[in-house]
Amino acid sequence: MKLSSRLSLTQQNALLLVVFFIAFELLVASAATYFLMLPMARRSAADLAGLMTLSAQTWNELPPVTRPAFEIELARSHALALRAEPPQNAGPPPWREPYLHFLVASLSARAGEPVAASREQIQGEEWFWVSLPAGSGRLSVGFPHSRIGPRPIHALLASLAGGALLTLLAAWWLARRATRPLQRLQEAATSLGCGRTPERLPETGPREIAALSRRFNEMAKQVEDLLAARTVLLAGVSHDLRTPLARLRLGVEMLVRKPSPELAAQVESDVEAMDRLIADVLTLARGLGHEVEQQVRLAEVLVELVGAIPGATDKVQIESADVTLEVPVGALRRILVNLLENALRYGGGGPVTLRAEVKNGLCCISVLDRGPGISPAELEAVFRPFYRLEASRNVSTGGSGLGLAIVHQLAAAQGWQVGLKPRAGGGLSAWLEIPMRRSGMAASREASS
Repeated sequence: MKLSSRLSLTQQNALLLVVFFIAFELLVASAATYFLMLPMARRSAADLAGLMTLSAQTWNELPPVTRPAFEIELARSHALALRAEPPQNAGPPPWREPYLHFLVASLSARAGEPVAASREQIQGEEWFWVSLPAGSGRLSVGFPHSRIGPRPIHALLASLAGGALLTLLAAWWLARRATRPLQRLQEAATSLGCGRTPERLPETGPREIAALSRRFNEMAKQVEDLLAARTVLLAGVSHDLRTPLARLRLGVEMLVRKPSPELAAQVESDVEAMDRLIADVLTLARGLGHEVEQQVRLAEVLVELVGAIPGATDKVQIESADVTLEVPVGALRRILVNLLENALRYGGGGPVTLRAEVKNGLCCISVLDRGPGISPAELEAVFRPFYRLEASRNVSTGGSGLGLAIVHQLAAAQGWQVGLKPRAGGGLSAWLEIPMRRSGMAASREASS
């Protein structure tokens, strides 16, 4: 198992941020040391070496009477000490700071010979001493370790430690901010997977999180609709099959006792009714299936549809613009056939108009009848599975209550719009809107020109 799979998102972010920060800090420290600190250290060491050399030469040239005053002023102003004798119990310096290397190198260059360096503990403080030539003899010049102010190594370690701590805090805060909506999403997905209805996620926060929450809410709504449709579908099928099954059982018993052509025809009619109901249910269940799009001339499709419906040729008037569409032909035919059959069945026996026109980049196909129509309160309800009207469009006319549900689902699967509205002068207008593509619009323009 990889390490990343055993770490939480917070831990992974913290680890990555710390690694990147340390690498960045080392890079910045290296650049600052090479281009800034080392040149400054060499310059400062050269200045101090010049001061120490000048102090030794000045002390050597002063009268012995004034030397003590000079030493006091030198200690007060520059934290330097002079002594004629070498330091006692002195040892080699630890060379912990590169600054001391630069200082000894600069002193050796000024003296023209290697300079000996040593260290000594004076009252609990470490002193650094060098032996410099002064006239015919040598003079020891020293200073306490506290005179070296900059601590680059300490600064680097403190910066790394403080930066790592701040990085860990920032990583924890960022990970918590990012994982909180993900945890809610995980809980909601688990609830949805168990068949429960999850609460809607807040569509707030960063753009990606808000988009993910919005898409999950849409998916949850779709799942709820599918579950509700499945429940209605199963209940409707169970209810609608009981009546023909009861008649079929009774008809079979009567055929056994007294066969007759009328009973056989009734049994066959009940079987056909159940077969139509099952076919409608399967069509509704397969409504979201994918179908390859084809380029067709709409006028030819409409003529073919009207000719395929028995008795429709004399009752249906086609008014179609010369439009070429690239659509799933099977879905388009199924939708239009259902709308035409409804208009012919419930239109009161009057003529039906099938009209196709292009408006505002949409191809609008309308099925117009002069029947009793539908009340405005039920224009949307009729698209629900097994919803039947109690007046003109009821089960006695032979409908299963699935025709418009199939139309609605097929249209939604293709991204089309379908609806019903009262027709001016009486009747009903069923319309289907299909977005025009460039090829279709180009063909329409060529035909019109």
